[in-house]
This record gives sequence, C-alpha cells and structure tokens, in this order.
Amino acid sequence: MSSTPEVYLDAASSQRLHPAARDTLLAALERGYGDPRRLHGPGRDARLLLDNARAVIAECIGAQPDEVGFAASGTDAVHRGLLGLTSATGRLGIVHSAVEHSSVLHAVQWRDSPAHASIAVDAFGHVDLTSMAAAAREPGVGAVALQAANQEVGTLQRVDELELPAGVPLLVDGAAALGHVALPERWDALTASAHKWGGPAGVGLLAVRRGTRWTNPFPGDDGLDQPGFPNIPAVLAAAAALQACVAEQVDVGNRLFGHVARIRAAAAALPDVEVVGDTTARLPQLVTFSALYVGGDEIVSDLAQRGYGVASGSACTASTLEPSHVLAAMGALTHGNVRVSLERDTTDDQVDGFCAALVESVTAIRARAGM
Repeated sequence: MSSTPEVYLDAASSQRLHPAARDTLLAALERGYGDPRRLHGPGRDARLLLDNARAVIAECIGAQPDEVGFAASGTDAVHRGLLGLTSATGRLGIVHSAVEHSSVLHAVQWRDSPAHASIAVDAFGHVDLTSMAAAAREPGVGAVALQAANQEVGTLQRVDELELPAGVPLLVDGAAALGHVALPERWDALTASAHKWGGPAGVGLLAVRRGTRWTNPFPGDDGLDQPGFPNIPAVLAAAAALQACVAEQVDVGNRLFGHVARIRAAAAALPDVEVVGDTTARLPQLVTFSALYVGGDEIVSDLAQRGYGVASGSACTASTLEPSHVLAAMGALTHGNVRVSLERDTTDDQVDGFCAALVESVTAIRARAGM
C-alpha cells in the first residue's frame, strides 16, 4: 500500500463536514438538547434553533419555512414525499425517468399500479420530456418524479421545461444538485440529503409547496417532519452548511467545473474509455467513465494503492454488484465504471496527480492482462 495520503474523490457519496457545519454542530450540542414541544427554557431554546434551521433552509431553496420538513435521510424523504403525494389523491401511478435514484424506483415498486411509467433517456441521460408529459396525462397517475441532476453521471435535467397536467404534482430529487448548482424553479415537492452538501448524515430534506395535496403515507400525523424526537444540532448544522455552500456555489462550481473538464479529457484520451453524461449541462464536481477490458473494482483498488479514493459501479447500488441501471438506460458501457467526485477544496495539484495515476493505472491493469 502506498504511503501517500489518500486524496478523497468520492464526495458524491458523502461530503466531508463543511467547516460551517462543524462549528455550528459543536455549539448546538450545548443548546439543542431540549424537547422543542415543551414550554420550559431548554424547550424554548430548542424550538428557536429548530425554527432557525427551517428558516435558513427555506431561504436557500426558495420556499417558505412552513413548507420545509426534516426526514431521516434523502431516501426517507423521497419515500415519504412521493408516496405522500399519491396517497393524497388515491391515484397511485408514478411517472419517472429511467435514471432516477433507487429510492424512487423502490417507492414505485412498493405500491403496484398499472399507471406506473418509466420514461427513456438519451445517450447523455436527458429524459424525453414530451413522453414524460404524455405519460402524466394517463388515468391513474398521481405524481411525477424527475431528478434535478443525476448522481452517477452528473447530467442536469431540464426540469423547468416539463409541462404537466393540472393536478399531477412534480417531485424533484435534488440530492445531487442542492448546494452545487441552482435548483429548478418548478417543483411541488423537493427532497435532498444533508451529507451530500457537507452537513451531517441522518438529515433529509422534504419540502412541499403550499396548496399541494400531500398526506403522510406512514403511521403518524401529517406534519412534514419525521416522527420522533428531532436531532436539532444536526439539523442546525445542516442548515449552516447549506447556507455556506449556496454562498460559495458559483466560485466553487466554476473552479471544480474546470478540474472535471481536465479529468474528462485525461480519461477520454485513453484507448477504449467512454466518458459519459452531458459535457456542459452537468454538475461541476462529478465525472463518470467506463473502460473496456478492465473491471471497475480493479481500477478503484489500484487507484487506492496510488493514493486516490474513487467509486465504482452504480452510485446507489454498488453493494449489490448489479450493473448500473443509469448507464444501462443511457446505452453506455456498464463494465469498468469509475465515478470521480471532487470536494470543494480539491486542488490543481491533486487533479494533476489523479490524471497521471489514472493513465498509469489503466495501462498497468491492461498490461497485466496481456493487452
């Protein structure tokens, strides 16, 4: 194993805590322990912190504080959000893109309906908006799910151009996008996960616009917050991290976009390597490529020995060892897949080092296989 300190390039799986989150979390641990439903001093203090976190996040996403709720995770937020929209109308059909996160696909599978529809994408990962709108007009459809950006290949969807019939709400999965790029303006329900923007794990975001019909699909009251005692320090830290990310979003995004362009070029220069996703309408911090004749796990292991931590396989289901449904839907190679995702402070030197290591790694693995 190399003695070189590992450069973390798997931020799309989970970000390191943002400095603003770390400072806020430590301070909030001293104050946010009380039950916010109580009228005593610690209770009122906890309520004040919780309300402050809700207000900060609402401002960051362009919503009202009473439209914002907290879930156990991004997956929990998607399940409660999507199933809550269909439960409210009794129309169980869900129309979604073929490249949605597994949390959407699992919610669809959980309640069977002949009105479910998966809409195809093109080679860059863009969903066919005309087909999606047509499917949403079919009887029995209760909601449409379309991600803001894809968590595996980084392609941004044209959410604001989607025209849906009245009474069919749109849930936007913003997990990969929030804190990194501007969100679509068009959504009736929005979900995200704090550890994707530098907040603590275990904090999901579920926002539902006023006037949208939504009811809790699981036991409990109809409030947007998950049942049980809230983790107020974590929620407050998540809000602080998001506020900081939004403030630095343009500067960080421009810098990382250039870094990723260099990695894309280095990968594309290798023989028989396919770089996937939109080249310009994409997340600034993420790139995925697939290499023929090389296993993704081989590249990941070899790069780890050279000091670089990246991911392979499906971004959300790698542990199942199943081919990526995202890459399959795009008609891209599902073999030898590697995802590289940068941190906010990834440096030029780290990118240069990674590009050199990538070339050496793929060349060496192929040489060992006699190629």
